[in-house]
Amino acid sequence: MNSDGDDCQRASRRVVLIGTALALGNVSQAMAQVKMTQSTAKYQNTPKDDQRCDRCANFQPPNACKFVEGNIRPSGWCQLFVKKT
Repeated sequence: MNSDGDDCQRASRRVVLIGTALALGNVSQAMAQVKMTQSTAKYQNTPKDDQRCDRCANFQPPNACKFVEGNIRPSGWCQLFVKKT
């Protein structure tokens, strides 16, 4: 049995749940402690239009994110982008 589809589906649900929680501004501490992979978050090392990690509420200077694991460039971008207010 191939579990690749199940893993992809689980990852997609995780992205939707975290993205929804971010949009609502209501992220539980448990969710905040679980970081997803860069590929799951669709992280890229370049900005998307005017959206950049260093303009995101989840960016943690100098090179981290609350929700995405690994080294995060300030000029990068992912689908969890939430503009700082």
